[in-house]
Amino acid sequence: MDIIFYHPTFDAAYWVSALEKQIPGARVREWKRGDNEHADYALVWHPPVEMLQGRALKAVFALGAGVDSILSKLKAHPEMLPLSVPLFRLEDTGMGQQMQEYAVSQVLHWFRRFDDYQLLKSESRWQPLPEYHRENFTIGIMGAGVLGSKVAESLLAWGFPVRVWSRSCKAWPDVQSFAGEAELGEFLRETRVLINLLPNTAETAGIINHTLLMKLQNDSYVLNLARGVHVIESDLLQALDSGKVKGAMLDVFSREPLPAESPLWRHPRVAMTPHIAAVTRPREAIRYIAETIGQLERGEMPGGQVDRQRGY
Repeated sequence: MDIIFYHPTFDAAYWVSALEKQIPGARVREWKRGDNEHADYALVWHPPVEMLQGRALKAVFALGAGVDSILSKLKAHPEMLPLSVPLFRLEDTGMGQQMQEYAVSQVLHWFRRFDDYQLLKSESRWQPLPEYHRENFTIGIMGAGVLGSKVAESLLAWGFPVRVWSRSCKAWPDVQSFAGEAELGEFLRETRVLINLLPNTAETAGIINHTLLMKLQNDSYVLNLARGVHVIESDLLQALDSGKVKGAMLDVFSREPLPAESPLWRHPRVAMTPHIAAVTRPREAIRYIAETIGQLERGEMPGGQVDRQRGY
């Protein structure tokens, strides 16, 4: 079995060695330009077209939860990967726990009004504030995949009302479920904290815009953990300036790294991190890839396969 690996920033030597230990008999190599030798599987992140084109692969693994970079490249170069070759993504592999940590810490930060206290500190003001109550602090999660379910589970444990919006209704215990465009307004009306975990598709690009933000509760919060293209940044800034949205925490942006001239850097009600909410953890990812390859070799069809029409 031959496996090729490409990632522009990962330690390729570590991955090659760890994969060979995890998959007995496998020959793993870092792919470099000009390498046209046989391969059964490819592990990739932002792969060059020539890496995959023309190969008789059994499967391709994206080394992250998102596959939009591969799918966007396939639109321009459909010959890069035939539809007959299954494409898999890392559904969790440690990302679920990271998303839980991020979401819970930020929701609690807003719920306990630490954002307000930081602003008071900057003014040297000692002023206890009225507390918020959980029953009025409903969390609305857009996106009901593996990561969305993990985040919902973690917030329920803290006693917050949780609702979710996705393509189809979910039967999750203690979670209100809304589906489709027809129920989006109802989902937003009672939402105090909006958490975005949607996949990046043609339908979801720009979904967090002026119209959507105006349907949220007053003094709401926005937490974007998915993709920067989901948010119209100028609309979000307008909602913040008007007071409709009280605060935003952003991990992803329409341009990355975020340009120095972006007004997001300077807005007092915007906090941000540099796309680190959930990163690929090699040990968990390698274990998942090894198990999935084992299933494929046995003729089984494991979970995690991407539906290229849906985009996730």
